Amino acid sequence: MASPEEMAAAMVANLKAKTGKTLAQWVKIAKASKLEKHGLIVRHLKSEHGLTHGYASLVSREALQSTAAHMDDEYLLAAQYAGKKSALKPIYDALIAAASKLGKDVEVSPKKAYVSLRRNKQFALIQPSTATRVDLGLNLSGEPVTERLEASGSFSGMCSHRVRLTSPKDVDAAVKRWLQQAYAAS
Repeated sequence: MASPEEMAAAMVANLKAKTGKTLAQWVKIAKASKLEKHGLIVRHLKSEHGLTHGYASLVSREALQSTAAHMDDEYLLAAQYAGKKSALKPIYDALIAAASKLGKDVEVSPKKAYVSLRRNKQFALIQPSTATRVDLGLNLSGEPVTERLEASGSFSGMCSHRVRLTSPKDVDAAVKRWLQQAYAAS
């Protein structure tokens, strides 16, 4: 007998052929309903879109799970920039704006104390280190250390370099160039 995971995988594989839409398309429809409870989403998908109970349940679980993951990321990020560190959020926003221009494959992954920027592997991290400073860690092996582009030292074992940022204006052409280099090498 197939495991629940194998059965769900088979349902996902057959979803488009059976319903005319992919799982991602059905999840978008479920989220657009603004319903927040599994049973209500299932009922909506069955009555309004003609899905069978099994497919409606699968779509509902996926929609609620992806929403929860997104809320978890928002919670982690809000916690990092709460209280004394709230004034640092514009620096984070400037870094994310710069990183988003690197390519569609940039993954922003909030953790408890920092945000990881990934492509094939992590190429940078953003951490509100003090109440007045955000540290940008970069993987730039072979790049010489300068007064501004420091060796990461004890800041992070996952990065080779660190840049200390105290204002959104610090996210300048040099920082954007270093982000691009780290992204290209990942």
